[in-house]
Amino acid sequence: MKGVVYYQYGPPKVLSIASVPKPNPKSDELLIKVKATSVNRTDCANLRAKPDIMRLTMGLFRPKNNILGTEFSGVVVQKGSKVKGFDLNDRVFGFDDAGLSSYAEYLCIAESKAVGVMPDTTDFLEMGCCLEGAHYAYNFINKVALKSGEKVLVNGGTGGIGTAMIQLLKHYGAHITAVGNTKNLSLLRQLGASEVYDYKVEDFTKAKKKYHYIFDCVGKSSFDACKPLLKEGGVYISSELGKNSINLGLALVSKIFGSLPNEKGKKVVFPYPPNKRRSLELIKNLITAKKFSPVIDRVYPIEEIRDAFEYVEKGLKTGNVAILLKEK
Repeated sequence: MKGVVYYQYGPPKVLSIASVPKPNPKSDELLIKVKATSVNRTDCANLRAKPDIMRLTMGLFRPKNNILGTEFSGVVVQKGSKVKGFDLNDRVFGFDDAGLSSYAEYLCIAESKAVGVMPDTTDFLEMGCCLEGAHYAYNFINKVALKSGEKVLVNGGTGGIGTAMIQLLKHYGAHITAVGNTKNLSLLRQLGASEVYDYKVEDFTKAKKKYHYIFDCVGKSSFDACKPLLKEGGVYISSELGKNSINLGLALVSKIFGSLPNEKGKKVVFPYPPNKRRSLELIKNLITAKKFSPVIDRVYPIEEIRDAFEYVEKGLKTGNVAILLKEK
């Protein structure tokens, strides 16, 4: 079968199209014919093995798994003898940030993993890029006791995490302020933001408004910059570790003491995202109810995967970048 391979960490140029062995499903696995996938921040981190600590699981000097890809949509073409919850020809989708090798014509995934049957009204394109950003967005929200009407500022509202975050916050009834670029201000409002900031012309940290939560979906701000905007007892969460992994340290102190000393009950929380199946079920239900839809910026054929990575690494994408695999 055809797949995208890499044998060393590095920039998109290390990727190439090659003929690779078709996988054989184990007794508890599904064999999926991949229809669509995505290129996202997780894939870019896996490509370069950054931060370096990722090498402890991915391979110290070179990747153990030579095919990237973390989410997919496709069709069940074979199943193991112990699989009970899926049938042949089921249209399915799934996600695993540890890697699924979805940049190939076929992949195997265990039935117990984050894989589910697609809603009837959806297509492969949208379901192939609906989970990565939404999974991380949900794991911001479920780390706090969000109440309807509470004020949330979303920094980086136009990326994969941000566009999902705004839709999820709308579902939970939050009052949303979003930060994005000039061309996407109307999109932020359409997704559910009541107020918007254009980061190209204004610094949201200089505003006088207060928020219960600040969710930094791009990791480009900091607790120090944002804490004046937090209400007493407010929470800051970032998608990144921060300089010298400061967000981990602040989150640990917040956990031990209940808040940060001398900060009026304010705290930093780290959005550890372990439960991928829970995220899948939530997003599936919201898509079925027409309360969530992935924002798709560009669609590339798998033969142009390098171009897709180069575009995503520029940090300018709106929502998600999808990859389609052509039928033979």
